[in-house]
Amino acid sequence: MHQVIRNVVGLALGIPFIWIGIRHFQSTELFNPIVPSYLGWPSFWTLVSGAIEIALGIGIVIPRWRRLSSRALFVLVILMSLANLNMWVNNIPFNGTVLSTTGHVVRWVLQFILLATLLWLGEAGPWRRTVA
Repeated sequence: MHQVIRNVVGLALGIPFIWIGIRHFQSTELFNPIVPSYLGWPSFWTLVSGAIEIALGIGIVIPRWRRLSSRALFVLVILMSLANLNMWVNNIPFNGTVLSTTGHVVRWVLQFILLATLLWLGEAGPWRRTVA
C-alpha cells in the first residue's frame, strides 16, 4: 500500500512539473521577468529550468528514478525560490498579477509543503530509508 501511495503522489506531482516545464518553452516571456537580474540571461535560465522540470517530473513518476529525481527536484525548488523571492522583494507581477503579502506567504507555506513531500518521495531527511 505504501508504494501505491508513493506512485499516486509521484504522478500527482510529476504531471504539474512536466506541464510547467513545457510552459517555460511555450511562454518564456512569462517566466523571464522573475529571473533575478544578477543571474543574467533570463531566457537561458527559463529554458534550462524548464528542461530540468520536465526531466525530473518524468523521473518522479517512474518508480525506478523517483528517489533521485525527488531529491534533485528538492534542490531545484530551493534554487527556484530565488525567483519567488525576487517577485516578492521587487513586487514583480507574474502573468500580470502582483501577489499581496498574504499571497506570497501562502505561496511560501505551499512551497515548504512541496519540499517536505519531495523529501518523503525521495526517502530523504526524516524519511530516510535505513538499511539493516
